[in-house]
Amino acid sequence: MTIVGVDDTDSRERGMCTTYVAAEIADRLAERGDVERLLLVRLNPAVEYKTRGNAALAIHADCDAEFAFAVARDVLESLAETADERTNPGLVVADHRPTGAPDAVREFARRAVRDRLEIDEAEALVAAAGYRSWGAGNGRGRIGALAAVGSWLAVDDWTWECISYREPGRWGTPREVDAQSVFAAADQRYPAVWDTVDRGEGELVCVPHTPGPILHGIRGDDPDAVRATAAAIESEPVASRRLFATNQGTDAHLRNGALPALEDGGAYRVDGRVTRAPETRRGGHVFLEIGDGGTRLECAAFEPTKRFRDRVRALREGDRLTVCGEVSRGTLKLEKFAVRDLVATEGVTPTCQECGRTMESAGRDQGYRCRDCDTAAAEKDRVALERDLEPGWYEVPPCARRHIAKPLVRGGFDGPTHPER
Repeated sequence: MTIVGVDDTDSRERGMCTTYVAAEIADRLAERGDVERLLLVRLNPAVEYKTRGNAALAIHADCDAEFAFAVARDVLESLAETADERTNPGLVVADHRPTGAPDAVREFARRAVRDRLEIDEAEALVAAAGYRSWGAGNGRGRIGALAAVGSWLAVDDWTWECISYREPGRWGTPREVDAQSVFAAADQRYPAVWDTVDRGEGELVCVPHTPGPILHGIRGDDPDAVRATAAAIESEPVASRRLFATNQGTDAHLRNGALPALEDGGAYRVDGRVTRAPETRRGGHVFLEIGDGGTRLECAAFEPTKRFRDRVRALREGDRLTVCGEVSRGTLKLEKFAVRDLVATEGVTPTCQECGRTMESAGRDQGYRCRDCDTAAAEKDRVALERDLEPGWYEVPPCARRHIAKPLVRGGFDGPTHPER
Protein backbone atom coordinates (compact mmCIF):
# COMPACT_ATOMS: atom_id res chain seq x y z
CA MET A 1 0.00 0.00 0.00
CA THR A 2 1.17 3.52 -0.82
CA ILE A 3 -0.03 6.87 0.57
CA VAL A 4 0.30 9.97 -1.60
CA GLY A 5 -0.05 13.29 0.23
CA VAL A 6 -0.44 16.58 -1.67
CA ASP A 7 -1.13 20.18 -0.70
CA ASP A 8 -1.08 23.81 -1.85
CA THR A 9 -1.83 23.62 -5.56
CA ASP A 10 -4.53 26.27 -5.88
CA SER A 11 -4.65 30.06 -6.05
CA ARG A 12 -7.12 32.60 -4.71
CA GLU A 13 -7.10 34.44 -8.04
CA ARG A 14 -6.20 31.82 -10.64
CA GLY A 15 -8.30 28.92 -9.35
CA MET A 16 -7.51 25.19 -9.40
CA CYS A 17 -8.37 22.91 -6.47
CA THR A 18 -6.20 20.39 -4.66
CA THR A 19 -9.10 17.93 -4.54
CA TYR A 20 -9.10 17.95 -8.35
CA VAL A 21 -5.34 17.38 -8.44
CA ALA A 22 -5.75 14.43 -6.07
CA ALA A 23 -8.57 13.00 -8.18
CA GLU A 24 -6.39 13.22 -11.30
CA ILE A 25 -3.54 11.45 -9.49
CA ALA A 26 -5.96 8.76 -8.32
CA ASP A 27 -7.17 8.18 -11.86
CA ARG A 28 -3.61 7.68 -13.07
CA LEU A 29 -2.73 5.36 -10.18
CA ALA A 30 -5.84 3.27 -10.80
CA GLU A 31 -4.23 2.14 -14.05
CA ARG A 32 -1.72 0.11 -11.96
CA GLY A 33 -3.78 -0.93 -8.95
CA ASP A 34 -6.80 -0.27 -6.75
CA VAL A 35 -7.33 3.16 -5.18
CA GLU A 36 -8.80 2.37 -1.79
CA ARG A 37 -9.85 5.88 -0.71
CA LEU A 38 -9.21 9.60 -0.98
CA LEU A 39 -8.96 11.81 2.11
CA LEU A 40 -9.74 15.53 2.27
CA VAL A 41 -8.17 16.89 5.44
CA ARG A 42 -8.92 20.43 6.59
CA LEU A 43 -5.95 21.89 8.46
CA ASN A 44 -5.70 24.88 10.82
CA PRO A 45 -8.14 27.49 9.42
CA ALA A 46 -6.18 30.30 11.09
CA VAL A 47 -3.02 29.87 8.99
CA GLU A 48 -2.54 33.16 7.19
CA TYR A 49 -1.11 31.83 3.93
CA LYS A 50 -3.92 29.32 3.30
CA THR A 51 -6.47 29.51 0.55
CA ARG A 52 -10.06 29.47 1.77
CA GLY A 53 -10.42 25.88 2.94
CA ASN A 54 -6.81 24.95 3.81
CA ALA A 55 -7.26 21.40 2.54
CA ALA A 56 -4.59 18.72 2.19
CA LEU A 57 -5.30 15.50 0.30
CA ALA A 58 -4.21 11.88 0.63
CA ILE A 59 -4.66 8.98 -1.78
CA HIS A 60 -4.46 5.42 -0.46
CA ALA A 61 -3.52 3.19 -3.37
CA ASP A 62 -2.35 -0.35 -3.93
CA CYS A 63 0.60 0.39 -6.21
CA ASP A 64 4.36 0.82 -6.22
CA ALA A 65 5.56 3.88 -4.25
CA GLU A 66 8.13 4.88 -6.85
CA PHE A 67 5.52 4.80 -9.59
CA ALA A 68 3.09 6.77 -7.40
CA PHE A 69 5.72 9.41 -6.71
CA ALA A 70 6.50 9.85 -10.43
CA VAL A 71 2.80 10.10 -11.35
CA ALA A 72 1.95 12.52 -8.57
CA ARG A 73 4.88 14.80 -9.32
CA ASP A 74 3.97 14.89 -13.00
CA VAL A 75 0.35 15.83 -12.21
CA LEU A 76 1.42 18.46 -9.69
CA GLU A 77 3.86 20.07 -12.09
CA SER A 78 1.21 20.27 -14.80
CA LEU A 79 -1.77 21.43 -12.72
CA ALA A 80 -0.51 23.42 -9.71
CA GLU A 81 -0.99 27.17 -10.10
CA THR A 82 2.67 28.03 -9.49
CA ALA A 83 2.33 31.25 -11.50
CA ASP A 84 0.90 32.59 -8.23
CA GLU A 85 3.91 33.18 -5.98
CA ARG A 86 1.76 32.26 -2.95
CA THR A 87 1.21 28.73 -4.32
CA ASN A 88 3.92 26.38 -3.07
CA PRO A 89 2.88 22.79 -3.84
CA GLY A 90 4.18 19.85 -1.88
CA LEU A 91 4.19 16.08 -2.30
CA VAL A 92 4.98 13.33 0.22
CA VAL A 93 4.76 9.61 -0.62
CA ALA A 94 4.83 6.90 2.05
CA ASP A 95 5.43 3.22 1.35
CA HIS A 96 3.23 1.69 4.06
CA ARG A 97 -0.40 1.14 4.98
CA PRO A 98 -2.45 4.06 6.35
CA THR A 99 -2.23 2.53 9.83
CA GLY A 100 1.56 2.19 9.56
CA ALA A 101 2.54 5.85 9.96
CA PRO A 102 5.09 6.47 12.74
CA ASP A 103 3.78 8.04 15.94
CA ALA A 104 5.64 11.28 15.16
CA VAL A 105 3.86 11.60 11.80
CA ARG A 106 0.49 10.88 13.38
CA GLU A 107 1.10 13.53 16.02
CA PHE A 108 2.24 16.00 13.34
CA ALA A 109 -1.08 15.43 11.57
CA ARG A 110 -3.03 16.08 14.77
CA ARG A 111 -1.16 19.32 15.42
CA ALA A 112 -1.58 20.52 11.84
CA VAL A 113 -5.31 20.99 12.47
CA ARG A 114 -4.76 23.31 15.45
CA ASP A 115 -1.23 24.74 15.29
CA ARG A 116 1.12 26.57 12.94
CA LEU A 117 3.84 24.16 11.82
CA GLU A 118 7.11 24.90 10.04
CA ILE A 119 8.63 23.36 6.94
CA ASP A 120 11.86 22.46 8.78
CA GLU A 121 9.97 20.10 11.09
CA ALA A 122 8.13 18.52 8.16
CA GLU A 123 11.36 17.96 6.26
CA ALA A 124 13.01 16.36 9.29
CA LEU A 125 10.08 13.97 9.78
CA VAL A 126 10.01 13.08 6.09
CA ALA A 127 13.71 12.23 6.22
CA ALA A 128 13.37 10.23 9.46
CA ALA A 129 10.49 8.19 8.04
CA GLY A 130 12.27 7.56 4.74
CA TYR A 131 9.46 9.11 2.68
CA ARG A 132 9.84 10.44 -0.83
CA SER A 133 9.03 14.15 -1.15
CA TRP A 134 9.03 17.03 -3.60
CA GLY A 135 8.09 20.69 -3.47
CA ALA A 136 8.02 23.80 -5.63
CA GLY A 137 8.58 27.38 -4.56
CA ASN A 138 9.40 27.36 -0.87
CA GLY A 139 7.99 23.82 -0.60
CA ARG A 140 5.61 24.78 2.17
CA GLY A 141 2.98 22.41 0.75
CA ARG A 142 4.96 19.53 2.19
CA ILE A 143 3.61 20.49 5.63
CA GLY A 144 0.06 19.68 4.59
CA ALA A 145 1.14 16.75 2.44
CA LEU A 146 2.85 15.10 5.42
CA ALA A 147 -0.16 15.82 7.62
CA ALA A 148 -2.38 14.13 5.04
CA VAL A 149 -0.14 11.03 5.13
CA GLY A 150 -0.61 10.73 8.91
CA SER A 151 -4.26 11.75 9.03
CA TRP A 152 -5.85 8.28 8.90
CA LEU A 153 -4.55 7.64 12.43
CA ALA A 154 -4.96 11.23 13.62
CA VAL A 155 -8.63 11.85 12.78
CA ASP A 156 -11.25 10.40 15.11
CA ASP A 157 -14.40 11.57 13.32
CA TRP A 158 -14.76 11.11 9.55
CA THR A 159 -17.52 12.60 7.42
CA TRP A 160 -17.97 12.54 3.63
CA GLU A 161 -17.99 14.88 0.66
CA CYS A 162 -18.99 14.03 -2.91
CA ILE A 163 -17.44 16.56 -5.28
CA SER A 164 -18.62 16.98 -8.87
CA TYR A 165 -16.18 18.57 -11.33
CA ARG A 166 -16.81 20.77 -14.36
CA GLU A 167 -15.66 20.19 -17.88
CA PRO A 168 -12.31 22.03 -18.25
CA GLY A 169 -13.66 24.26 -21.01
CA ARG A 170 -16.18 25.72 -18.55
CA TRP A 171 -13.70 26.65 -15.81
CA GLY A 172 -13.87 30.33 -15.02
CA THR A 173 -17.38 30.75 -16.46
CA PRO A 174 -20.62 31.09 -14.46
CA ARG A 175 -21.85 27.73 -13.15
CA GLU A 176 -25.15 26.42 -14.46
CA VAL A 177 -26.89 24.74 -11.53
CA ASP A 178 -30.66 24.51 -11.10
CA ALA A 179 -31.31 26.00 -7.65
CA GLN A 180 -34.71 24.38 -7.21
CA SER A 181 -33.23 20.91 -7.72
CA VAL A 182 -30.53 21.64 -5.14
CA PHE A 183 -33.05 22.72 -2.49
CA ALA A 184 -35.20 19.69 -3.24
CA ALA A 185 -32.25 17.28 -3.02
CA ALA A 186 -31.06 18.94 0.20
CA ASP A 187 -34.47 18.54 1.83
CA GLN A 188 -34.80 14.90 0.82
CA ARG A 189 -31.71 13.68 2.66
CA TYR A 190 -31.34 16.16 5.51
CA PRO A 191 -29.97 15.68 8.17
CA ALA A 192 -27.71 12.90 6.85
CA VAL A 193 -26.59 15.51 4.31
CA TRP A 194 -25.95 19.01 5.64
CA ASP A 195 -24.74 22.48 4.63
CA THR A 196 -25.94 22.00 1.05
CA VAL A 197 -28.07 25.15 1.09
CA ASP A 198 -28.85 28.06 3.39
CA ARG A 199 -32.63 28.43 3.48
CA GLY A 200 -32.54 31.64 5.49
CA GLU A 201 -30.36 33.38 2.91
CA GLY A 202 -31.67 31.46 -0.12
CA GLU A 203 -28.08 30.50 -0.98
CA LEU A 204 -26.57 27.42 -2.60
CA VAL A 205 -23.79 26.69 -0.12
CA CYS A 206 -22.57 23.66 -2.06
CA VAL A 207 -21.77 25.70 -5.20
CA PRO A 208 -18.47 27.65 -4.99
CA HIS A 209 -17.83 31.07 -6.48
CA THR A 210 -14.14 30.62 -7.30
CA PRO A 211 -12.88 30.04 -10.87
CA GLY A 212 -11.74 26.48 -10.15
CA PRO A 213 -12.96 23.10 -11.43
CA ILE A 214 -15.58 22.25 -8.76
CA LEU A 215 -19.22 22.35 -9.82
CA HIS A 216 -20.63 21.46 -6.39
CA GLY A 217 -19.65 19.60 -3.23
CA ILE A 218 -22.15 17.68 -1.07
CA ARG A 219 -21.26 17.02 2.58
CA GLY A 220 -22.77 14.67 5.10
CA ASP A 221 -22.48 11.70 7.44
CA ASP A 222 -23.47 9.00 4.96
CA PRO A 223 -21.49 8.28 1.78
CA ASP A 224 -24.47 6.88 -0.11
CA ALA A 225 -26.59 9.91 0.83
CA VAL A 226 -24.03 12.46 -0.40
CA ARG A 227 -23.62 10.55 -3.67
CA ALA A 228 -27.39 10.38 -4.19
CA THR A 229 -27.81 14.08 -3.42
CA ALA A 230 -25.09 15.02 -5.91
CA ALA A 231 -26.69 12.84 -8.59
CA ALA A 232 -30.11 14.45 -8.03
CA ILE A 233 -28.91 17.98 -8.83
CA GLU A 234 -29.74 19.28 -12.30
CA SER A 235 -26.84 21.19 -13.82
CA GLU A 236 -24.41 21.62 -16.67
CA PRO A 237 -22.59 18.38 -17.62
CA VAL A 238 -20.52 16.77 -14.87
CA ALA A 239 -17.07 15.79 -16.11
CA SER A 240 -16.29 13.52 -13.15
CA ARG A 241 -17.29 12.87 -9.56
CA ARG A 242 -15.27 11.77 -6.53
CA LEU A 243 -16.05 10.72 -2.97
CA PHE A 244 -13.74 11.89 -0.16
CA ALA A 245 -13.53 10.88 3.49
CA THR A 246 -12.94 14.11 5.40
CA ASN A 247 -12.67 15.76 8.80
CA GLN A 248 -15.08 18.50 7.71
CA GLY A 249 -17.89 19.30 10.10
CA THR A 250 -16.08 17.92 13.15
CA ASP A 251 -14.79 20.92 15.19
CA ALA A 252 -11.38 19.24 15.15
CA HIS A 253 -9.75 22.68 15.24
CA LEU A 254 -11.23 23.57 18.64
CA ARG A 255 -9.45 22.95 21.92
CA ASN A 256 -10.72 23.54 25.44
CA GLY A 257 -9.42 26.86 26.70
CA ALA A 258 -9.70 29.05 29.77
CA LEU A 259 -9.25 32.74 30.34
CA PRO A 260 -6.67 34.21 30.18
CA ALA A 261 -4.60 31.41 28.58
CA LEU A 262 -5.66 31.97 24.96
CA GLU A 263 -3.28 32.65 22.08
CA ASP A 264 -3.80 34.35 18.75
CA GLY A 265 -4.14 31.82 15.95
CA GLY A 266 -5.75 29.19 18.17
CA ALA A 267 -9.39 28.11 18.17
CA TYR A 268 -11.07 27.42 21.50
CA ARG A 269 -14.10 26.50 23.56
CA VAL A 270 -14.23 28.98 26.44
CA ASP A 271 -16.62 29.44 29.37
CA GLY A 272 -17.52 32.83 30.81
CA ARG A 273 -20.24 35.32 31.68
CA VAL A 274 -21.25 38.29 29.56
CA THR A 275 -19.57 41.29 31.15
CA ARG A 276 -20.45 43.85 28.47
CA ALA A 277 -23.73 43.80 26.57
CA PRO A 278 -23.64 43.28 22.79
CA GLU A 279 -22.92 46.35 20.69
CA THR A 280 -23.43 46.71 16.93
CA ARG A 281 -20.61 48.63 15.32
CA ARG A 282 -19.90 50.07 11.92
CA GLY A 283 -20.33 47.49 9.16
CA GLY A 284 -22.96 45.57 11.10
CA HIS A 285 -20.43 43.63 13.20
CA VAL A 286 -21.62 42.75 16.72
CA PHE A 287 -19.22 42.73 19.68
CA LEU A 288 -19.63 41.66 23.28
CA GLU A 289 -17.34 40.80 26.14
CA ILE A 290 -17.20 37.75 28.39
CA GLY A 291 -15.24 37.33 31.58
CA ASP A 292 -14.14 34.86 34.19
CA GLY A 293 -12.83 36.41 37.36
CA GLY A 294 -10.83 39.49 36.44
CA THR A 295 -10.06 38.41 32.86
CA ARG A 296 -12.03 39.69 29.88
CA LEU A 297 -12.30 38.46 26.29
CA GLU A 298 -13.88 40.35 23.40
CA CYS A 299 -16.04 38.21 21.10
CA ALA A 300 -17.36 39.18 17.67
CA ALA A 301 -20.07 38.06 15.28
CA PHE A 302 -19.08 39.63 11.98
CA GLU A 303 -21.51 40.77 9.30
CA PRO A 304 -21.11 37.63 7.09
CA THR A 305 -22.64 35.56 9.93
CA LYS A 306 -25.98 37.23 9.03
CA ARG A 307 -28.89 36.18 11.30
CA PHE A 308 -26.54 34.67 13.87
CA ARG A 309 -25.90 38.27 14.97
CA ASP A 310 -29.50 38.49 16.19
CA ARG A 311 -28.79 35.59 18.54
CA VAL A 312 -25.75 37.44 19.84
CA ARG A 313 -27.68 40.71 20.21
CA ALA A 314 -30.22 38.88 22.39
CA LEU A 315 -27.57 38.19 25.05
CA ARG A 316 -27.43 40.28 28.23
CA GLU A 317 -24.86 41.09 30.84
CA GLY A 318 -24.69 38.22 33.31
CA ASP A 319 -25.62 35.42 30.90
CA ARG A 320 -23.35 32.40 31.29
CA LEU A 321 -21.98 31.02 28.00
CA THR A 322 -19.61 28.66 26.28
CA VAL A 323 -18.20 30.37 23.18
CA CYS A 324 -16.33 28.75 20.30
CA GLY A 325 -14.08 30.29 17.69
CA GLU A 326 -10.67 31.43 16.57
CA VAL A 327 -8.80 34.11 18.48
CA SER A 328 -7.27 36.83 16.31
CA ARG A 329 -5.76 40.04 17.65
CA GLY A 330 -7.25 39.29 21.04
CA THR A 331 -10.82 38.86 19.73
CA LEU A 332 -12.65 35.53 19.49
CA LYS A 333 -14.52 35.22 16.17
CA LEU A 334 -17.71 33.44 17.11
CA GLU A 335 -18.60 30.22 15.28
CA LYS A 336 -21.14 29.00 17.82
CA PHE A 337 -22.07 29.50 21.45
CA ALA A 338 -24.02 27.68 24.13
CA VAL A 339 -26.31 29.46 26.57
CA ARG A 340 -25.72 27.79 29.92
CA ASP A 341 -27.69 30.17 32.14
CA LEU A 342 -29.84 33.20 31.25
CA VAL A 343 -30.39 36.21 33.44
CA ALA A 344 -34.09 36.01 34.38
CA THR A 345 -34.67 39.42 35.99
CA GLU A 346 -33.48 42.98 35.59
CA GLY A 347 -33.26 45.90 37.94
CA VAL A 348 -35.59 48.85 37.42
CA THR A 349 -35.97 52.11 39.29
CA PRO A 350 -38.47 51.57 42.14
CA THR A 351 -42.04 52.88 42.04
CA CYS A 352 -43.39 54.86 44.97
CA GLN A 353 -46.02 52.80 46.80
CA GLU A 354 -47.85 55.97 47.85
CA CYS A 355 -48.29 57.83 44.57
CA GLY A 356 -47.23 55.31 41.93
CA ARG A 357 -44.59 57.57 40.44
CA THR A 358 -41.05 56.50 39.55
CA MET A 359 -38.57 57.33 42.27
CA GLU A 360 -35.34 59.24 41.70
CA SER A 361 -31.80 58.50 42.77
CA ALA A 362 -30.98 59.81 46.21
CA GLY A 363 -27.29 59.97 45.36
CA ARG A 364 -24.49 57.51 44.87
CA ASP A 365 -25.01 54.42 47.02
CA GLN A 366 -27.94 56.14 48.81
CA GLY A 367 -30.80 54.32 47.13
CA TYR A 368 -33.93 55.99 45.73
CA ARG A 369 -36.62 58.35 47.04
CA CYS A 370 -39.87 59.94 45.98
CA ARG A 371 -39.59 63.72 46.14
CA ASP A 372 -43.35 64.17 46.61
CA CYS A 373 -44.04 61.54 49.27
CA ASP A 374 -40.59 61.33 50.90
CA THR A 375 -40.69 57.52 50.66
CA ALA A 376 -37.44 55.64 50.04
CA ALA A 377 -36.09 52.36 48.66
CA ALA A 378 -32.63 50.95 49.27
CA GLU A 379 -32.15 49.40 45.82
CA LYS A 380 -33.73 48.77 42.43
CA ASP A 381 -36.75 46.53 42.09
CA ARG A 382 -36.30 43.23 40.28
CA VAL A 383 -38.74 42.41 37.50
CA ALA A 384 -39.08 39.37 35.27
CA LEU A 385 -37.19 39.68 31.99
CA GLU A 386 -38.57 38.31 28.73
CA ARG A 387 -35.81 36.59 26.74
CA ASP A 388 -35.64 35.69 23.06
CA LEU A 389 -33.14 32.90 23.75
CA GLU A 390 -33.39 29.49 25.36
CA PRO A 391 -30.62 27.41 26.93
CA GLY A 392 -28.60 25.44 24.40
CA TRP A 393 -26.32 25.78 21.39
CA TYR A 394 -26.61 28.38 18.62
CA GLU A 395 -24.51 28.47 15.45
CA VAL A 396 -23.67 30.59 12.42
CA PRO A 397 -25.82 29.78 9.36
CA PRO A 398 -24.54 27.36 6.70
CA CYS A 399 -23.49 30.24 4.40
CA ALA A 400 -20.99 31.41 7.04
CA ARG A 401 -19.75 28.10 8.40
CA ARG A 402 -16.13 27.10 8.15
CA HIS A 403 -15.48 23.77 6.45
CA ILE A 404 -14.15 22.21 9.63
CA ALA A 405 -16.80 23.59 12.01
CA LYS A 406 -19.35 21.06 13.26
CA PRO A 407 -23.01 21.73 12.38
CA LEU A 408 -25.36 21.34 15.33
CA VAL A 409 -27.50 18.93 13.35
CA ARG A 410 -24.74 16.33 13.61
CA GLY A 411 -25.46 16.00 17.34
CA GLY A 412 -23.15 15.07 20.18
CA PHE A 413 -23.38 18.44 21.93
CA ASP A 414 -23.69 18.85 25.69
CA GLY A 415 -27.06 20.58 25.68
CA PRO A 416 -30.10 21.34 23.55
CA THR A 417 -29.36 22.51 20.00
CA HIS A 418 -30.96 25.09 17.73
CA PRO A 419 -29.66 24.12 14.26
CA GLU A 420 -29.56 26.52 11.36
CA ARG A 421 -30.68 25.37 7.88
